[in-house]
Amino acid sequence: MDRRQRKTRERIFKAFTELLSQKDVNKITVGDIIEKADVGRATFYAHFPTKDFLIKDLNEELFCHVFDSVESDGCHKHIFKCEETRSIYLHLFKHLQNNDNGILDLLSGENNELFLRYFKEGLKKLIEKDFEKSEYTGSEELPKAFFINHLAATYVETVRWWVDNNLKETPEEITHLYLTAINLKGHRV
Repeated sequence: MDRRQRKTRERIFKAFTELLSQKDVNKITVGDIIEKADVGRATFYAHFPTKDFLIKDLNEELFCHVFDSVESDGCHKHIFKCEETRSIYLHLFKHLQNNDNGILDLLSGENNELFLRYFKEGLKKLIEKDFEKSEYTGSEELPKAFFINHLAATYVETVRWWVDNNLKETPEEITHLYLTAINLKGHRV
């Protein structure tokens, strides 16, 4: 993607996130987005076949940095800037605290269920990859897939609680609370 295309894509993302802070995703039309982004309809559709593709790509852009970092041993190649940390959980909380690219607005607004669902799906993949690198072997009583889903769901609810309480805890404190809640205090904090 050349620089001009990236800039257009960023304008569309920015316009869409601004609209999301004002109204429900189902009430936002492609017309609303192109008007706010000041792009033509053909330009919008050249980047996104539908609004659903825009939502999917926005989520990937927001969350893939962290999710890809596990696969690439900490290589950060997307829109976030950060200091890499060994704990995937702490890493995510730090990005949330920094409110990178207005992510907190998306996770706390009336459209949060949509973004939290995408976030959870990516998080499940991230946790699974992290477990492949760890010494966790699972148990017969608690299948690995169940446990990973539980960890992701608990993390999402921890994020929701933290955001609802105005991020009063530091990323380190909220990571400690999360790991304590899932009984993984000895996991990489």
